[in-house]
Amino acid sequence: MLLLVVARKHQSKRASIFQVITLVALLAITLITVTQLPIIRQFLSFASNPEPANIVVDTQSVLGPMPRPWRNLAQGGESSDWDIKPISGAVAALHPEYIRVDHLFDFYDIAQGTPGNLTFNFTKLDVLLDGIAATGAKPYIALSYLSPNVSDGDIVGQPARYEDWQLMVQKTIEHISGTRRTRDVYYEVWNEPDLFGSWMYYGDKSYLKLYAYAAAGANQARGVHPFKIGGPATTGFYKNWFDALANYAVKNKVRLDFISWHRYSTNVDQFRQDIYDISKWVGQYPQLEPTIEFHITEWGHNSENNAGYDGAYGAAHTVAASIEMVGVVQRAFAFEIQDGKDPAGQEYWGRWGLLTNSDFGSKPKPRYYALRLLDSIGVQRVQLLGKGTYVKALAAKTEDGAFEVLLSNFDSNGRNAEQVPITFDNLPFGKYTIKKDYLAKKDVIEVLNVSEGIPAQIIVPMGPLDVVKVTVSQ
Repeated sequence: MLLLVVARKHQSKRASIFQVITLVALLAITLITVTQLPIIRQFLSFASNPEPANIVVDTQSVLGPMPRPWRNLAQGGESSDWDIKPISGAVAALHPEYIRVDHLFDFYDIAQGTPGNLTFNFTKLDVLLDGIAATGAKPYIALSYLSPNVSDGDIVGQPARYEDWQLMVQKTIEHISGTRRTRDVYYEVWNEPDLFGSWMYYGDKSYLKLYAYAAAGANQARGVHPFKIGGPATTGFYKNWFDALANYAVKNKVRLDFISWHRYSTNVDQFRQDIYDISKWVGQYPQLEPTIEFHITEWGHNSENNAGYDGAYGAAHTVAASIEMVGVVQRAFAFEIQDGKDPAGQEYWGRWGLLTNSDFGSKPKPRYYALRLLDSIGVQRVQLLGKGTYVKALAAKTEDGAFEVLLSNFDSNGRNAEQVPITFDNLPFGKYTIKKDYLAKKDVIEVLNVSEGIPAQIIVPMGPLDVVKVTVSQ
């Protein structure tokens, strides 16, 4: 029964939480002063008068290799017997660099024995790790949750002995980064501690203590290739959690290689804003600032089941948010790879997967195809200006000299439609073929003649939630 509660993912929040949120919201409304009203009017004006896109691509301004933060995927604890091998080809086609897994200790029978007298067996975990390797990716390990024989009676509770937790972390790292000789693995301490286990960063059940023992285990690992350890993988982006962990690490000289969190939002600009904010916060910790990394280890448009994950809504959001992460976010892990099994037996049930459950043939959903289209963009990033409120865009140059513009029209209400102008500055004179490759519509092929004195401009019709890649080639 406990497994059903813990095993993924954000279940509907308790009524008491909603009551608290409602009370806080009502209180906030009552505290609005007259001086704040102009700000509210400005916000409402922005929302009711969105800025249309007017894209300008400078074909002679190459910014460097195309960053691809979307090349990271996550799988939740849908089932303890989930097997990636049958879908390894479909996953490999997305070119993932890392695949994140959680439920490590409660699903894979690693720690055996009794508290204070543990032995370790990685046979079951190795099957998963072999499957990840078959996709071309490396493992990103969320060190969670506890196996029953190590916990205090609750697998999201505290270890019965923190020394056992420390030893589990040490032996896990020695196996993956040592025995298996996998380089540059990331080890993330716990998964959503503020939700799964209701950990805090103070008090009797302190995440800081959990992290400190894990870091000590990492330091004791022997015979291993380089790896990194960090956390806290909270359900959202919280300054109080960041400050608590950063301050603790600096004060106690505890290893902290990366900060991680989860972000579910229909505001695609928020993914970029998170990085801007944390980059300012880390400036208060100069000991960390030179090397620390920032990872969004789960992301999507909704942390709950939502029909958008099965259709064009999720596809448009995935591309738009990914575009906003380019050049800003180091790693972002799309959640999740494959649907779990619907208790009601439905094929499509608003689950987060890029692929349907294996009972329904592991079929790719629109988000999967969106990532395929996104990742097909050229190798060199090209300067692009003029993104709009809803239409986000990214420009690239291919190895054979063609220019590409990827556009996503994501309006959280799914209503926006635009005729998007794209101007190609400094495009050499000549005749060009324009291909508009829509994610869910028929491709369009046109001809563009570029001559002196005539702007090299095309118009791209974009209906609600459209995703399209425009290729300009001679």
